[in-house]
Amino acid sequence: MDLVSLQNGLDNISFAVLFATMLVYWVGAAFPRIPYLQVLGTTGIAVANLCIATLLGARWLEAGYFPISNLYESLFFLTWGLTAIHLVAEYTSRSRLVGVVTAPVAMGITAFAALTLPDTMQVAAPLVPALKSNWLMMHVSVMMISYATLMVGSLLAIAFLAVTRGQNVELRGSSVGTGAFRDPKRQIQTPHANASRVEATVETFSADNLGGGVATVDRVATAPKTVALSPQRLNLADTLDNVSYRIIGLGFPLLTIGIIAGAVWANEAWGTYWSWDPKETWAFITWLVFAAYLHARITRGWQGRRPAILASAGFVVVWVCYLGVNLLGKGLHSYGWFF
Repeated sequence: MDLVSLQNGLDNISFAVLFATMLVYWVGAAFPRIPYLQVLGTTGIAVANLCIATLLGARWLEAGYFPISNLYESLFFLTWGLTAIHLVAEYTSRSRLVGVVTAPVAMGITAFAALTLPDTMQVAAPLVPALKSNWLMMHVSVMMISYATLMVGSLLAIAFLAVTRGQNVELRGSSVGTGAFRDPKRQIQTPHANASRVEATVETFSADNLGGGVATVDRVATAPKTVALSPQRLNLADTLDNVSYRIIGLGFPLLTIGIIAGAVWANEAWGTYWSWDPKETWAFITWLVFAAYLHARITRGWQGRRPAILASAGFVVVWVCYLGVNLLGKGLHSYGWFF
């Protein structure tokens, strides 16, 4: 079998495996008592990761350069990164909910690359002169791995919002190193139709002032109604919050290194470190969003839903940076993609 046929087979196998794995995770989430589904889902992700790694290796041998120069190669490299970081997040959290949110994204990217892109975009082509540099592997690969890592962290934040929907969860664990504190007896506030505090007025009179004395009025403000969160759901929310923070904490320095490497490469290729190209601008916006997230967690002590909402917004920003700017207009980074 030649390398081209091997690649065509592996991209379809990767899609099929990820599709089946997505269904396994969804069934496992709906019916948690079914045994071995967690192991089966993890195995499916690992098999897909190996298939994509083999595909990229065959592509490298065929083309003679690191396979990350066009959209087809880039999408599969991103999926490889997603599945690799998924395994790390799942091992850390021990939760099947990781696969519920990451497997559909990985499957969708693979389907787009293997089934939607025209054949002309799937064929390896010679590198344009600007890409014939050792910085191709350093800059682009680090950026893609950072995208994959930040996506997984953001997806876990979205899962956290889904688990705690409609409830104001306040996690009291440390954001630095110790993980979230788990207290099954903790209670959370939930919105009610009459969420305002009810004031009860109690008039008390002593025997000495019954004859026209001044009445003493004590106003007691009752606390809002609370509802206990089940220990299982609370532990899951704590785990998702903590693992999401750790994964984003891994992706942010990778993004920083990738941007710095890109600036050095830009100066070597174009004579300037920064030109405010659309891709550069959105890379900077992505950096700011996740810098704000980490600042809120570490410095301000934010935990729970507020940083999760910020990380969820970061998922959209990463996609705009990675693919959106190439769809919206031309720029210095547009070669090898759609324009």
